[in-house]
Amino acid sequence: MKLYTYDPAPSPQRLGLFLKYKGIEIDTRQVDMVAEEQLGEDYRAIVPDQTVPALVLDDGTVLTEVIGQCLYLESLYPEKPLLGTSGLERALVISWMHKLALNAFMPVAEILRNGNPKFAGRALAGPLDLEQIPQLAERGRIRLAHAWNTLDQTVSGRTWLAGDRFSQADIDVAVIAGFSGWVKAKPPQELTELHSYLARVQAELG
Repeated sequence: MKLYTYDPAPSPQRLGLFLKYKGIEIDTRQVDMVAEEQLGEDYRAIVPDQTVPALVLDDGTVLTEVIGQCLYLESLYPEKPLLGTSGLERALVISWMHKLALNAFMPVAEILRNGNPKFAGRALAGPLDLEQIPQLAERGRIRLAHAWNTLDQTVSGRTWLAGDRFSQADIDVAVIAGFSGWVKAKPPQELTELHSYLARVQAELG
């Protein structure tokens, strides 16, 4: 296997923390996103989606989605499970990962991609070039504020987000909270339940 990634970016952080927590080591190559290396012909020949992280398996299969990468690696390295140990636990963790991607991660990406001049003509990651829509940045801030409030209520009285066990869903929340700092939209301090929960996640990650 070979992992193509860029450590500072949020999606690579999600997978990177998964690997670190479970103690998995993979042959890794950094793809310089600042220099837009992911858009070059050499990388596109390996990863047509032009996104990171990308996990290339020994048979040539390319996994480009973090949720799929985690599922595959969890099957190979079941110790310190992060996706549950029963059908119900897996369903809860994956459901939360999907919900977080739609309702929290994407709003931050909308704010960043549609509000930062650096992404003019590149409002979406991947091979499709699209112009920015400023209204999406505004909508993203509203959606993200709602997500923070919802998470604050959800984790009240809970140790972890998706059941009784620390999981990838908790890692995803921590990464999104950090990512939101890129657009100056971190969880408000008055959301004390959410901040207490994020402190638990950071302590678990070490």
